[in-house]
Amino acid sequence: MVGPNFKSPEAQPVPASHPYTPDPLPPKTAGAPGRGGAVQAFVYDQDIPAQWWMLFQSEPLNNLIRTALANNPTLVAAEATLRQAQENYNAEYGSKIFPSVGGQLNVTRERGVQFGPRSVFTLYNANVAVSYTADVFGGVRRGLEGFAAVEEYQALQLEAAHLALTSNLVTTVIQEASLRAQLRALGEVVAAQEKSLELTRKQAQLGAIARSPVLTLGAQIAQSRAQLPPLEKALAQTRHQLAVYTGRVPSQVQLPEFELDSLVLPIVLPVTLPSELVRKRPDIRASEALLHQASAQVGVATANLYPQITLSGNAGPSATKFSDLFSGTGFLWSLGAGLVQPIFNGGALQARKRAAVAAYDQASAQYQATVLSAFQNVANTLRALELDAETLRAQAEAESLSRQSLDLVTRQFKIGATSYLNLLDAQRTYQQTRVALAQAQAARYADTAALFQAMGGGWWNRDPREDAAQRPVR
Repeated sequence: MVGPNFKSPEAQPVPASHPYTPDPLPPKTAGAPGRGGAVQAFVYDQDIPAQWWMLFQSEPLNNLIRTALANNPTLVAAEATLRQAQENYNAEYGSKIFPSVGGQLNVTRERGVQFGPRSVFTLYNANVAVSYTADVFGGVRRGLEGFAAVEEYQALQLEAAHLALTSNLVTTVIQEASLRAQLRALGEVVAAQEKSLELTRKQAQLGAIARSPVLTLGAQIAQSRAQLPPLEKALAQTRHQLAVYTGRVPSQVQLPEFELDSLVLPIVLPVTLPSELVRKRPDIRASEALLHQASAQVGVATANLYPQITLSGNAGPSATKFSDLFSGTGFLWSLGAGLVQPIFNGGALQARKRAAVAAYDQASAQYQATVLSAFQNVANTLRALELDAETLRAQAEAESLSRQSLDLVTRQFKIGATSYLNLLDAQRTYQQTRVALAQAQAARYADTAALFQAMGGGWWNRDPREDAAQRPVR
């Protein structure tokens, strides 16, 4: 076959000690007290389970993902696109590899001199025609190679859609749990502020303090309550998104409520080596499939510069009466061969070959961009996990100290040992640290899910028949 023989691009060489980030990755993250504070260990070359989300040990989450895999329309569309690519390959293979055979039955009214000077007769003709184009220079096989690459690309796009759906579901569930934690923290702060307001109001009624602290504390409570509706709106939108992921209208599905306490933080974080990452990330593999297709098109364009040989044959009976058509008295056959050699076409074929080479160069550059983006994604996620742990530890310490400070200031305020301004500042600080702590806890869960996605999500261990068995027949 003329044209280039495709080879998978070699992995980009990277340092073995720190393949993704400029600095070596620590063997484990920092730990923190409380929810989501477990120490996580980075383990190289550990395989990822196909159902990696089960590591969060939440049965409601597992059930939600099963429902989404069975009903999500984006996933159904990706599967249909794959079937289309498969049938296009089958059609191309059947029409190009095997001879083309067709049968004809013709009836014509003719006038000729063989039966008299003015004779008019009916001619019946039945024949079988066979045609075959010899693939001498491999243009047909290169074309099939391109169709097979497209089929592989669509299969990997399906895996990417599967991975994106499961990852989005996990991160959206974590977002819901985070919003619930923030709402609960803010609600507890508002309740504490209302108790302080009631105490301040009584002190003002007794004349122990002026009325201005009552107004100031009331304004602070109003500001705290004003933060609740945006969080409630975000929570509602998050649950609506979960419903859409499952292929349902938000009003048609009853979703479980997710809390951070219901999720277990995975303590082992698999880190795939770069040489394996380029073989396991579905987006990189899909980009490689497009590069393969572009390579095959160069071969097709090259083969079109050479002669094309076509073999044909035709055989069948002919008679002037239908009853004599298959009597064997009139049988005709023919064999033929044709050769077409491009001589002059205004440079069109050479231009098409140069265009195919340019398309290959484009696909090669896009492949390199995909690899770089994937490495950046992994590096960002690894650093996020490392720094998330440190952030959570600092936020947990800040929340603990602010809570102790608020308790102390509250006791002092009750006995008149401190001003309402100090109480106001302590409440505001505690509110901020409670919300920030919930966000830091959720960030560790979300970035853990992001790492499983960045490492490929274990799709190579997945059996597509399991998802197909759950999907309703269409």
